[in-house]
Amino acid sequence: MAKITYIEFGGTEHVVEVSNGLTVMEGARDNNIPGIEADCGGACACSTCHVYVDPAWADKLPALDGMEEDMLDFAFEAKPGQSRLTCQLKVTDELDGLIVRMPEKQV
Repeated sequence: MAKITYIEFGGTEHVVEVSNGLTVMEGARDNNIPGIEADCGGACACSTCHVYVDPAWADKLPALDGMEEDMLDFAFEAKPGQSRLTCQLKVTDELDGLIVRMPEKQV
């Protein structure tokens, strides 16, 4: 289980425990975190679960695969090195303390 901090665009923080095996997106959905819409339900077929990963965590996450990289082309104000789709981030003990920030909007 990992504690993950989700920060809304306006600055409101939500610290929640997310079970291993779920995705960061499922952790947001299951805890009613606003700002992550997840329209495709985690199929990596949209960009509505886009977040900015705290720079301290950017190198600790698995590398982007081609499908996620392609979907980020549709994300609102994607930032190279920080933008990730939360549906593609599987929760493990190693993600304990992860911080993600929501963009102003999802598209």
